[in-house]
Amino acid sequence: MQDHGRPADGCANASDITGVLILAGCAVWALIAAMGRPARPEGVLLAVLAVAAGYACGRIAGSLLPVAGAAAAGLAGFGLACTSPYGLTGHEGPGAAQLTLATGAVCCAAWAAPRVLRPALWLPAAAITLTAVVSGSTVGWVASGAVLVCSLIAARPRRLPALAACALIAAVAVGGTWAVAKGSVPGGLPSALRAHLTEHRIRLWQDAARIEGTDPLRGAGPDRFGELSPAVAQPLGPEAKPHSAPLQQAAGQGLPGVALLGAAFGWMLHALWRSPRPTPVVLTAAATLTALAVESCLGNALSFSQITAGAGLLAGLATARRLDDGPGAVP
Repeated sequence: MQDHGRPADGCANASDITGVLILAGCAVWALIAAMGRPARPEGVLLAVLAVAAGYACGRIAGSLLPVAGAAAAGLAGFGLACTSPYGLTGHEGPGAAQLTLATGAVCCAAWAAPRVLRPALWLPAAAITLTAVVSGSTVGWVASGAVLVCSLIAARPRRLPALAACALIAAVAVGGTWAVAKGSVPGGLPSALRAHLTEHRIRLWQDAARIEGTDPLRGAGPDRFGELSPAVAQPLGPEAKPHSAPLQQAAGQGLPGVALLGAAFGWMLHALWRSPRPTPVVLTAAATLTALAVESCLGNALSFSQITAGAGLLAGLATARRLDDGPGAVP
């Protein structure tokens, strides 16, 4: 399907260079925020490395085996989710995010496959969503279901407006999380939503906002939230987090850390806009990454290297140029 809303190819190298600079900026700023403090930037550095490695592997797999590579990535992610010691439910573990990424990868494989093979790939995607429903993972089945629905209609929207909508959804999720943390929700937080988020999570968010307020430029240093938050009752580890990636960045690396996280997401959307892959593949990947962004606002998804690597892998698969595409090929 030809999409005249996508600009002509020729800026792929610029997009890749931008991505390298943003990821390098994330690593360098983590070191700057940790400088002179008992901070631990290793987690941020590992996350940056995981994204870069996943993206590179995705570009390679997408060039050589666009259908098999995406399908294998989706099924592998589903297997990891089912065998995760954290389980499939709740915000604390990577289960819901793994189901979301798995659904998106299989749906990308379906759109990359010949038309006759697509139903055979839609079925596993539906099965992954059904698994989330049966497991009781509300976040997992809502996100996976949204990705599946968006993928099924991905042949209709134009590329640029759809990607702009993804950016807006992510921005609203970040803004809503920030408003809750600052206690500035107009009219107060509805009781049903408050019960779903839990008082403990809201206190963690408020602690993160308070820590960020003490040093908006550098924060308190990476991975120090567990030491400074009164709401943290667990030992240090994945549970000693604010349960929100933007607020974790704000507490540990200040507002520049939040800006760099947003820039990384924006770079992925820009790379998808420039992608030579068919628009349904691009929009499916964008919907998946947006769902992951919303999940990361509500939980610790990005604290797990398999999730950051999976996000990079999916972005790489959806931006790869097939070896049999000519320099001016239009999908």
